[in-house]
Amino acid sequence: MKRLRSLGRSLQPWWRTLRSPSLHFSLGFLTLGGFLAGIVFWGGFNTALEATNTETFCVSCHEMEDNVYEELKSTIHYSNRSGVRATCPDCHVPHDWTDKIARKMQASKEVWGKIFGTIDTELKFREHRRELAEHEWARLKANDSLECRNCHDYDSMDLTRQASRAAWIHQQYLGTGELTCIDCHKGIAHRLPDMTGVSQGGLE
Repeated sequence: MKRLRSLGRSLQPWWRTLRSPSLHFSLGFLTLGGFLAGIVFWGGFNTALEATNTETFCVSCHEMEDNVYEELKSTIHYSNRSGVRATCPDCHVPHDWTDKIARKMQASKEVWGKIFGTIDTELKFREHRRELAEHEWARLKANDSLECRNCHDYDSMDLTRQASRAAWIHQQYLGTGELTCIDCHKGIAHRLPDMTGVSQGGLE
């Protein structure tokens, strides 16, 4: 009992501080208000994050819809016998939350391309295609093809069911970490730009 009274007395200064008014409101009210505002902000932020992480959002501008999205439709990532389709964010946005935030911050710079019409015509898109592709290749190379590995896990591959050359390459280069997915699969979902001078994983 003495301990409880002692604890109560030690908490009294804190309680008085929380109840004491600021200019208009008590510190307790401001703390609770800040907490609730934080929840609202976080909910809004997360909602906006997920809304911009959909294929609908990605192809909402004609620069994407008329060019790369049309190309995707003709690939196995869009239509295949298993019915599993990879969408834009599956291949261009990491699934892990912290990596996703970093990618979104990086992608915010790409908005300038939309604002200033960098690739707003097919001709401009073709002119910038190599540069755009190289940026994405470099990003995937730097993160060890993280988005590819969200679906394609080397440890889950049954190499005996792959073509002998593919199985050998995967074991020799992917399994050892010498190369990563994007080194050899640069044109897997979109047409390649002029590849003059570009190495395909050093396997030519």
